[in-house]
Amino acid sequence: MCAIAGILSLEARRETLDKMLETMARRGPDDRGYWQTDGCSLLHSRLAIIDPEGGRQPMALNFGGESYVLIYNGELYNTQELRRELEQAGHSFAGHSDTEVLLHAYAQWGEDCVNRCNGIFAFAVWEEGRKRLFLARDRIGVKPLFYMRHQGGLLFASEMKTILQYPNVAAQLDEQGAAEIILLGPGRTPGCGVFHGMQELEPGCCAYFEEKKLRVRRYWSLKDREHRESFEETVDRVRYLVQDAICRQMVSDVPIGTFLSGGLDSSLISAVCAREMAKKGQQLQTFSVDYVDQEKYFYPGKFQPNSDTHYIQLMRSALNSDHHWTVLSPEDLVGVLEEATVARDLPGMADVDFSLLAFCREIRQFGKVALSGECADEIFGGYPWYRDPQVRAIDGFPWAQNAQQRAGLLCGAVTDRISPLDYIQDRYRDTCAQSDILPGTSPQERRMKEMMNLNFRWFMQTLLDRKDRMSMYSGLEVRVPFCDYRIAQYLYAVPWEFKDHQGKEKGLLRTAMADFLPPEVLWRKKSPYPKTFDPRYETLVTERLEVLLEDPAAPLFQLVGRDTVRELLHQDFQWPWYGQLMRLPQTIAYLLQIDFWLRHYDVQFLF
Repeated sequence: MCAIAGILSLEARRETLDKMLETMARRGPDDRGYWQTDGCSLLHSRLAIIDPEGGRQPMALNFGGESYVLIYNGELYNTQELRRELEQAGHSFAGHSDTEVLLHAYAQWGEDCVNRCNGIFAFAVWEEGRKRLFLARDRIGVKPLFYMRHQGGLLFASEMKTILQYPNVAAQLDEQGAAEIILLGPGRTPGCGVFHGMQELEPGCCAYFEEKKLRVRRYWSLKDREHRESFEETVDRVRYLVQDAICRQMVSDVPIGTFLSGGLDSSLISAVCAREMAKKGQQLQTFSVDYVDQEKYFYPGKFQPNSDTHYIQLMRSALNSDHHWTVLSPEDLVGVLEEATVARDLPGMADVDFSLLAFCREIRQFGKVALSGECADEIFGGYPWYRDPQVRAIDGFPWAQNAQQRAGLLCGAVTDRISPLDYIQDRYRDTCAQSDILPGTSPQERRMKEMMNLNFRWFMQTLLDRKDRMSMYSGLEVRVPFCDYRIAQYLYAVPWEFKDHQGKEKGLLRTAMADFLPPEVLWRKKSPYPKTFDPRYETLVTERLEVLLEDPAAPLFQLVGRDTVRELLHQDFQWPWYGQLMRLPQTIAYLLQIDFWLRHYDVQFLF
């Protein structure tokens, strides 16, 4: 994986390029380079995974009378198929990198190349003859790509911090950005970059920048279709798709490992990888995170019914893996609050981000590539809000059922300009209305498709943001096989009764992959990414917030009411702030992140 950035139709001094490249170093510690021509500067920082020598970037190609230059962040999982097709069309290759294949694919097919790629990517291609830039992002949104129109030109990058290095680009927050942080955060509206003027190229979108005009189009989205396969045929198809996605994503010129939580998704990925590696006489490396005294303090709840340790040990034994534990203390979590905020460029999922950042740092000591189980719950319907009829019927985002509480936090300078509840509901209803659903679909099936589209475009993006930024901060590439677009595309049309087979969350997936796991793991009730239950964590973040409450210069209180936050310290939530795990300690940590973020980025308020 890598980091990319570009400057179009704007001055690009070497000093500016160096500053931008410096912000990209963590994502790409192995190499860096830039390419310039009149009106275009392209920057690249590389984490070398495949063909370390032959995949250097920016990469140039002369073909068909045009000169192309590519910068690319990502991984293609159908490289060999594309290479064969391109060779038949007359292309020849100097190395075996997917970068070279992607560049030739664009030269051959132009913007249609994105429809042929199976992978995770964000890339840019400059056409020297036509003086235009092409930008594209993968269908699911695994790899990030932000941009900003500035003084008639265009700035783009893998991360916001890189764009903010350009001269006279300030970190500014208007009322919409404030609403995103407080009313929707840590989620955000698709395409919104929170900072004033910052946007994100949405998943499944591509764009041309030519003659100082930017033209964006969507090339892929979830589409409904009639599902004609029987349950048994659907099981067979799911089994093939999941296995194929995992095996494709094992391709690497460096060793790979897997995240192992003891839950269904990471255990399946680990089991498939272990089988494939055993055929070559290799042992899989697996990685788990735990917390000091977790068994002492853990208590079951609606969203986290049991602890992971026992199931991790079961899988470790079943896989015969080379297993590594990372054990974190409350002090470890609070100690990376600031780093996690900088890694994400925004306030995030509090200690879930903190633990993942620390965890990825440990994994990076053993290798550069790991596979993880994100996104199975969104696609196969695993979350509690898919399966609870009462929650399902609520007219609002099911993972954040606290609109009134959030609205009550916002300061008057923002609420004078926007209606908080309307802001939330407008975005929720727009997404529901954009769900592609065949005529004649039953009310229940219609709602389940709305739920999948909501989760796909909102909640899943928050998790993908988290995984990309926390891992790439340490130069670790994390692949997510369940984000193979073929799986999402197929499952969108599969009826809910199949997905909920035997009344079990992800019953279809469990049935399809039954022979890969011990029964105790296969039928384990869903449990989310682990969090600490140690009361010291709540004490530590509460103490920090109490200090902040006494700081008259704290920028946090230009967004939220000081007295309202003081009252929050003594409340318990009926529903988590966000998702399943962000209860009071995590909400406190989120507010601390906001204050640090406002200070660190020297955010200017526009309201």
